Amino acid sequence: MHHLRAALAALTSTALLLAAAGAVAATVYRWVDENGQVHYGEVVPEQYRRTAKPVEMWASPPSAEQQREAQERAQKEKARAAALAAEQDRRQPAAGAAPAASQPAGKRPAQVPNDQTDCDTWQRLYAESIECFGPYRTARGATKPEGFEVCNVVPEPPPTRCRLRIP
Repeated sequence: MHHLRAALAALTSTALLLAAAGAVAATVYRWVDENGQVHYGEVVPEQYRRTAKPVEMWASPPSAEQQREAQERAQKEKARAAALAAEQDRRQPAAGAAPAASQPAGKRPAQVPNDQTDCDTWQRLYAESIECFGPYRTARGATKPEGFEVCNVVPEPPPTRCRLRIP
């Protein structure tokens, strides 16, 4: 009889805890205002109630709609990158008109390394490239497309030839 009372008490307390947790947990919504600012909250202003979407609080795979939106964004970014590359190719001088290590004037660093570049020069160009791209980095670490219009990409010096020296 004592075990039955203990089990009933445990079951009752568990039910009360779950009920209390359900009462405390509220649905959080996400909406975008007319300025493009994203907002989150439990109470959605009247003018955004049609577009507000509930936010799942548990980690879950993206919905089909989120996947579709991400694929559309990726396609737009690829098209934009292709257009930038085509524009850069258009600006490049004809083949043989300039040395392979030269790049259009105005970009930093002014040259990119090749197989004959010594380690000190390669590391200097690499550091200059990283510094040039710095202002074009987003909070998440991505690079804004306009950075590629101003900066040349310099790969890290090959570890088989050069030891990376950290200043």
